[in-house]
Amino acid sequence: MDTQISHNRNKQQVFFAILFFVILVAGISYVKWWPYYQKAIAAASTHSVGDSIIAGVGTATGGVSLKTGFSFTIAYFLSVWKALVVALIVGSLVQVLLPVRWIRRYLGGTKFRNTLIGTLMGVPTMMCTCCSAPVTVGLAKSKASVNSIMAFFLANPLLNPATLIFMGLVLGWKFTFFRIVFGILMVLCIATLVGRLSTKKQVEVPEGVDFDPVEENTEGLLKRWWKAFYILVIDSIPAYVVIVFILGTFEGVLFPAIQGGLSGGVGAVILFALVGTIFVIPTAGEIPIIQALMALGLTAGPTAALLMTLPAVSIVSLALLKPVLSWKSLGITAASVFAFGLVAGLVGAFIL
Repeated sequence: MDTQISHNRNKQQVFFAILFFVILVAGISYVKWWPYYQKAIAAASTHSVGDSIIAGVGTATGGVSLKTGFSFTIAYFLSVWKALVVALIVGSLVQVLLPVRWIRRYLGGTKFRNTLIGTLMGVPTMMCTCCSAPVTVGLAKSKASVNSIMAFFLANPLLNPATLIFMGLVLGWKFTFFRIVFGILMVLCIATLVGRLSTKKQVEVPEGVDFDPVEENTEGLLKRWWKAFYILVIDSIPAYVVIVFILGTFEGVLFPAIQGGLSGGVGAVILFALVGTIFVIPTAGEIPIIQALMALGLTAGPTAALLMTLPAVSIVSLALLKPVLSWKSLGITAASVFAFGLVAGLVGAFIL
């Protein structure tokens, strides 16, 4: 009898796991793989991936503007909404379709191999930093360790294969190589550092909230999924919209005209490393921004700083991780990205 029950549970686990990966692959194919394939073909002939999401970036602007904030918010969400919907669905389903012990086995440890697994998982999903956040939260609530989720979170934007190809076709392959080397270092080093310095290595899930699908019937599964999805939406969307609007309102201040000494030097590296850590962009959004700034005279140092920090994190994406990470961990993450941006800027000044 016990053997039969165990066999049935194993079959149910496999079914739920297959269902999860079918939904994941279908969603990522629709919003990422197929559109990026078409975009790569276009970039190969035009050497462009479209206009910058920041209108007139690097030129004289009106400074703080509510109108600009509204325009930026609309443009940003039109760019990411499909990927965000998929991210919310996947982030909720990972909590209800995959057994907690599976997540704990591969992503629950604090060893380097767990960080490496998280990194490898983040490469094919190709999400921007904000869209990877809901999935990161879902993994954390399923008992993945801090170092594993941070590796997944950072690998998505920094090691996105499509972005690397776009970068080579538009900016040049030396930028792609630079991004790969520094991206790998950033993901592995920052994830390891945040994991080691985190007080709690895993998210503390209240009793009865963690979920093993083999112990639930279909009705319970649907209810649990809706609850996980609803919580992700409530924790994500309001802060998401508000902070994106604020950043758009101040984009003229964050990205000032680069004439007058701001186009190069240590000061420019510091400025753009900081701006890159703060600001939010959609997937590959750093490429047209950098392309426009370079056309205006931005030198290699600040370009390299922006290349590494702008896609990595933002105030928005860090805020979305607050349900599962402490302020300390989030602060270490932001500071580490900024520090890597400074190093990248200093190194890039000589080799880019």
